[in-house]
Amino acid sequence: MNEVDMADPQSLFPASLIAASVTDGLPDGFTIRPLARNDYAKGFYECLGILTWVGEPTESEFLGRFDEMVAAKDTYFFAVVEYENRIVGTGCLVVERKLIHNHGKCGHVEEIAVAKEHQGKGLGLKIMQALESVAVAVGCYKSILNCGPRNEPFYDKCGYHNSGIEMSSYYEEERDSYHRG
Repeated sequence: MNEVDMADPQSLFPASLIAASVTDGLPDGFTIRPLARNDYAKGFYECLGILTWVGEPTESEFLGRFDEMVAAKDTYFFAVVEYENRIVGTGCLVVERKLIHNHGKCGHVEEIAVAKEHQGKGLGLKIMQALESVAVAVGCYKSILNCGPRNEPFYDKCGYHNSGIEMSSYYEEERDSYHRG
């Protein structure tokens, strides 16, 4: 990591963790970089909204969560693709510190999204490659992700393979009834 990256309090993580080979292969006008404090105004939540409901977070709430992620040093690595001063793609690597594998680290790939008007340009693959380069740089022994069947061909193209069954338990209803009751 270079000193400029380490000294940049505006970025979630040092840009040097993203391999140059990833940034070199982007289409003209596109950049890939760490999430920054000023990305709220650049359409970050609109981009995430491609995936799922995101609510209506304020800029202050965004900055609070950004600061929480910074404070959880070496855990959250949101990468964004910017085009014409707008966030048009994003993805996150969450690093889990394990007790197994000699106290290894496992990367969890989350929230891969590319704006509909920019899909088909290879940006999703570039986001995945950026997160993979970060995972390797921070010492992860593997990365995993969950996806629906319609997204499996994309992740297969990114070098991932089906290795099990995803299961989940949601707590929104329990949490809401607990707070009402």
